Amino acid sequence: MLIIGNGGREHALAWKLAQSPELERLYVAPGNAGTVIWNVPISVQDIAGLVEFAVKEKIDLTVVGPEDPLSLGIVDAFQEAGLRIFGPTQAAAQLEGSKSFAKMIMEGAKIPTAEWQVFEDPVRAKKYIETIGAPCVLKADGLAAGKGVIVAMDLETALQAVDEIMDGNFGSAGKKLLIEEFLEGQEVSLLCFSDGVTALPMVPVQDHKRALEGDLGLNTGGMGTYSPPPIWTTELEAIVMRNLVSPTLKIMQERGTPFVGVLFLGLMITKQGPKLLEYNVRFGDPETQVVMKRLKSDLLPVLWACTEKNLSEVQLEWKNEVAVCVVMAAEGYPLAYTKGVPIRLPLESGQDAVIFHAGTGIHEGQLLSTGGRVLGITAEGQTLQKAREKAYALVDEIDFPKSHFRRDIGVKGLGN
Repeated sequence: MLIIGNGGREHALAWKLAQSPELERLYVAPGNAGTVIWNVPISVQDIAGLVEFAVKEKIDLTVVGPEDPLSLGIVDAFQEAGLRIFGPTQAAAQLEGSKSFAKMIMEGAKIPTAEWQVFEDPVRAKKYIETIGAPCVLKADGLAAGKGVIVAMDLETALQAVDEIMDGNFGSAGKKLLIEEFLEGQEVSLLCFSDGVTALPMVPVQDHKRALEGDLGLNTGGMGTYSPPPIWTTELEAIVMRNLVSPTLKIMQERGTPFVGVLFLGLMITKQGPKLLEYNVRFGDPETQVVMKRLKSDLLPVLWACTEKNLSEVQLEWKNEVAVCVVMAAEGYPLAYTKGVPIRLPLESGQDAVIFHAGTGIHEGQLLSTGGRVLGITAEGQTLQKAREKAYALVDEIDFPKSHFRRDIGVKGLGN
């Protein structure tokens, strides 16, 4: 097998797949310090190089972690070379690659979502904001590494956000701007395996997007997760699968672009019921860390079944334990951050905890930070409180000078 990517998500997938009795050999391209025994130095953007490697090594199944190579058409390239790959085609990956495309799909499938408008002209966008008022949500249309969303609680912030998104900060991703109604409620991430016709939900996750405790500060790629959030019920899951997931798969099939891979729904649980904020088209990060920790089933046959279009024959088993992931980031993240900080990890992380690497590398035998989000400390326990205690006990054992992390991951689940 080949896993493409170098983040915490890819380390979590490698950790889980390495436990499969069906796995003979594993490669991760390019990987990080946590996946060093499996790494091959090929960039996620080097699609020709990845195809060449997969052909040469007779890779049976490739799993794509990040959204960029999916939007660049890596699945199409692998399939043209006769290679089996888990993930959506370039056409299907537009669900994440273009927020306006995603909204058109939601509209066509009658999926409950926020009211929205798309703009290419900042002047018209500002006039619209002055008409609807604040709060509102502004989103860069294209891929922005999870950071292209600004929740504006007042008019001044909203008007500034138009310039911030459209003046080149987000490159081509900000050429189009999506302005949405502000929805109130609790956010939940639901990832589903899909073979194009059938979808199987994974366990629900609650993410912590803001950089600072109390959900304050700038948006990030995610500062931590826990699963399951107490607000989630089997009834809620049934509604989401029936009213949001099934119509999405159906309309994508009808368009001739069936969705195979991970369909990730960012949900807002409102008083009117669940509404869809956005689609992602791959495993989330740091959602995957807690999902893999709770997955009892062997992951490999599930991925294989998706590519064989026989997911309906699969049954997933999950642990009852609660899982918590605390992200340790570099000083300054999500703005300019320090790289090359030496890190010392404890020799043992304990049976119930795993240190997933994200932005790490090894230089002359020393573990160093190489990215913004550096480690994902993931622990499980019988209760949310116990899982939190185990995760933070391990965080406190890690020597990572001036690291930035939140102390309140999962706290919102304790009050329910």
